[in-house]
Amino acid sequence: MAELPPIWFLRHGQTEWNLEGRLQGHKDSPLTALGRSQAARQARILPDILERVAEGSGGCFASPLGRAQETARIALAGRDFVTDARLSEIATGDWEGRLRAEVATGEGDLFLYAGAPGGEGLDALKARVAAFLAELDGPSVVVSHGLLGKVLRGQACGLDAQAMDRLSNLQGCVYLLENGEETVLEAP
Repeated sequence: MAELPPIWFLRHGQTEWNLEGRLQGHKDSPLTALGRSQAARQARILPDILERVAEGSGGCFASPLGRAQETARIALAGRDFVTDARLSEIATGDWEGRLRAEVATGEGDLFLYAGAPGGEGLDALKARVAAFLAELDGPSVVVSHGLLGKVLRGQACGLDAQAMDRLSNLQGCVYLLENGEETVLEAP
């Protein structure tokens, strides 16, 4: 992938379905109190970053799904952002809403979700993420989802699918992707 501008990636805060262990995919459930607190923690990390983004030719982007939209509103502290459907979580087809324990295969999350019957699949997700990244022309903040985030972060760092799957999937932090490397930023 061509050299990318700096990207600050935020996974949405914890949702009711995260707490229950349900696969969300394109379905939605609201943020929990902890999820809103995680987004507020991200907001404490972002002020200087948002100034840098405002000075460049990039922007702030979010998935259209409710959990990412709510996180973006909190974490970006009222700043404008562009909603981009390419940042939606991987579609998990017939498994959306099911408990992870019901469909667990022993594979890592990325391969589990990508193998869902009637779902999107890993190749389609990777293509959608690559198309989004190819259009970034300046420092950007991206608010999205766990599995999409693994693929986006992995592509930005030049990782293969197995290495992407091993990436952390934290909520309440900000992942800085710059010069092919990832740094986790945490609020003090």
